[in-house]
Amino acid sequence: MNRFELKRAFAENKRVYGTMVASVSPKWAAEIEKTGADFVFLDSEHMPMDPSVRACMCRCYDAMNIAPIVRIPYCSAFEAFAAIECGASGIVSPYLETVEEIDTLIGAVKYRPLKGRRLREVLDGAVVLSPKEQAYFDRYNAGRLLILNIESRFAADHIDELVSKPGVDAVFIGPHDLSVNLGIPEEYDHPEFEAYVEKIIASCLKRRVGVGNHFSGDIQKQILWARKGMNIVVWNSDINLFVKTVARDFGMIREALGDAPAGETAGVTI
Repeated sequence: MNRFELKRAFAENKRVYGTMVASVSPKWAAEIEKTGADFVFLDSEHMPMDPSVRACMCRCYDAMNIAPIVRIPYCSAFEAFAAIECGASGIVSPYLETVEEIDTLIGAVKYRPLKGRRLREVLDGAVVLSPKEQAYFDRYNAGRLLILNIESRFAADHIDELVSKPGVDAVFIGPHDLSVNLGIPEEYDHPEFEAYVEKIIASCLKRRVGVGNHFSGDIQKQILWARKGMNIVVWNSDINLFVKTVARDFGMIREALGDAPAGETAGVTI
């Protein structure tokens, strides 16, 4: 999918599929295409990613009609702007909790290249753009996506306010960090965790905002959440699947050869 198709799918609650890619190998894009992924999730928060390499990855996936979504390291207009300049179809900003943070990102994603005092006045409502100006920004930023990472109790408690901001296209729930913030680390079956997930889903669906999560645990949990209304499935990552698969295979080989097991191998938490 290109960014326009992805944006339309978010708004129409059509299910889309993506995976996190850590490998910067140019050959990887052709292999990802074989999975049927609609988009790729490139992480600049937890992964060291040189901007020039990130730009090459974005352009490569975009050329293959697989929309590149980039998570920036923190809420910053300049980080969001830079990711889009690299070719990102959209950005994800981690651990958002306030409308002020979202305004910062709306300015970078939806009103690029406007900056400074005038942008702040537009966002605050002190200045109303002329039809000519608004048409320019709509055209210049057409299809660019703003996705919120919701990862805390505070953000979930204020989800209605956050997703009501014009310009928000989707929400990615961060299951790991949300569970930790709730005081129930990795207890994804806990009733309180499930209640918050359902609260976020309901708020997004009501406002025609896409909603999903990035998860690498029990695949049945991912299916369950999708059945509850998540239309964005961000499943696993290349690095996590590599670690789990090679560790499993090493275990089978060690057992067959009578060698001592290497011990339990945990997955990669991102």
